[in-house]
Amino acid sequence: MKNIASAVLAVILFTACSSKKTVDLIVYNGQVYTVDSAFSTVAAFAVKDGKIIATGSNNDILENYTAADTVNANGQAVYPGFNDAHSHFIGYGESLYAVDLFDCKNMDEVISRIQKFIQANPGEVWIRGHGWDQNKFPGKAFPTNEQLNKLFPNTPVLLERIDGHAILANAKALEIAGIKPGQTISGGSIETKNGALTGVLIDNAMNPVYGKVPAPSKEQFQKWLQSAQQNCFAQGLTTVSDCGINYVAANMIDTLQKEGRLDMRMYVLLSDDKQNYDAYLPKGPYKTDKLFIKGFKLYADGALGSRGACLLHPYNDKPGWYGFMINSAAHYDSVASLLSKTDFQVCTHAIGDSGNREILKIYNKYLQGKNDKRWRIEHAQIINQADFELFGKTSVIPSVQPTHATSDMYWAADRIGTERLKGGYAFKQLLQQNGWLPLGTDFPVEDISPFKTFVAAVFRQDATGFPAGGFQMENALSREEAIRGMTIWAAKAEFLEKEIGSIEAGKKADFVILDKDLMKANLADALNTKVIATYIDGKKVYGSK
Repeated sequence: MKNIASAVLAVILFTACSSKKTVDLIVYNGQVYTVDSAFSTVAAFAVKDGKIIATGSNNDILENYTAADTVNANGQAVYPGFNDAHSHFIGYGESLYAVDLFDCKNMDEVISRIQKFIQANPGEVWIRGHGWDQNKFPGKAFPTNEQLNKLFPNTPVLLERIDGHAILANAKALEIAGIKPGQTISGGSIETKNGALTGVLIDNAMNPVYGKVPAPSKEQFQKWLQSAQQNCFAQGLTTVSDCGINYVAANMIDTLQKEGRLDMRMYVLLSDDKQNYDAYLPKGPYKTDKLFIKGFKLYADGALGSRGACLLHPYNDKPGWYGFMINSAAHYDSVASLLSKTDFQVCTHAIGDSGNREILKIYNKYLQGKNDKRWRIEHAQIINQADFELFGKTSVIPSVQPTHATSDMYWAADRIGTERLKGGYAFKQLLQQNGWLPLGTDFPVEDISPFKTFVAAVFRQDATGFPAGGFQMENALSREEAIRGMTIWAAKAEFLEKEIGSIEAGKKADFVILDKDLMKANLADALNTKVIATYIDGKKVYGSK
């Protein structure tokens, strides 16, 4: 009888086990924020063939599925993979192999860092650097290239301002580019002092110098992107929008992904250039499992920090100066007219209130009422109160970067005054226009950290807790809104919300496990959040083995 009972029990256990569905991965015992329409939470989910096939309680999943690979989340917070809706992924990768000039306090520190870089990287044909900000220098005035000319008379030096809208070039670089005093360039500015070039070039004036920089090899390109990818994975980023690259770079990304050398999921906006239109308009948007090329990036104006943002009234700290538009109104109108007849998305960088108004009027002309074309204004930093309705009227999407607010808040009022600043960095007011708002960082202009994005959006303070009570808190986002902006709303801005952005059955298994819960963390804890693991398509791309 004993043997018979044992046999019966074995049959029961075998039947129970065999009735379970075999999957590739089970995550259980977590605080899983699905970011579905109800922002519901579950404890577990199952993954097969790179996709989530079920979510539910621990019992729901463990009793119905079996997998060789299981992850006990140990009660930690699990979110959909973070998505940066506006970044410069290639530019960031390149910056990792250039002189880091972030937080330099003066030109002496800039020079010191260049010299250390040269010692570590001898034989560089061009010396490249990124991240200087004259607002951190004594007097907040633009630097000059005098020291660079003396120290590097025969080697071209090109140093990007933090926002990418101005460079400091030495005399050799200016000579190679053929730039001379007295030249004028539409949509840009060549700075001079006492009739001599200072080396500062703003917006379109940078193009002649960039045009002389040698193109990277495939090996360099791969090195940049793989380094950028690894840093992004360590921050929980599984998708990024690379805003404004050329078709050659886009094709290189596609090649590296197909060769298995690049795992980052990418949405690409091609830059506003005839070669890019010629390459892609005839064949339409291009999509693979990891790459989606479906938009074009235009530039309306420059940046507030370099006073290139186009304003309706003069700069407070530069009387009579309004900034400038990068191109003519006719150019933006013609591009909008052309792309309105295609499936491509139009995304335009606009910072100043005049730049935003000009582009919004053109968008409204061609969109004519509610629609699902998802044309975007990138940054939408300073908006005249009369113009907010132009976003909602024709479903124009403001794509914003919260850390710009906490970076600019120290000096923005100096540029435009307190009254205009009320329409600046107005995330809540912009959110109300369409009911959703994609968030990004604009890295490498800002840090790649989505946790800094979260803090800037919700707390609107810097790492020290300044200012007390937060910066213009009437435009702070809720925790849920910030998380949605970093996941499902970012995906929607990329036409990918049916594939990624939430932990729901049928979607790609892109998710992160964190050591702190952003829905509960205070400012300090949120800033210091660490990623335990990052997964793309159910495969771990970051975390301990």
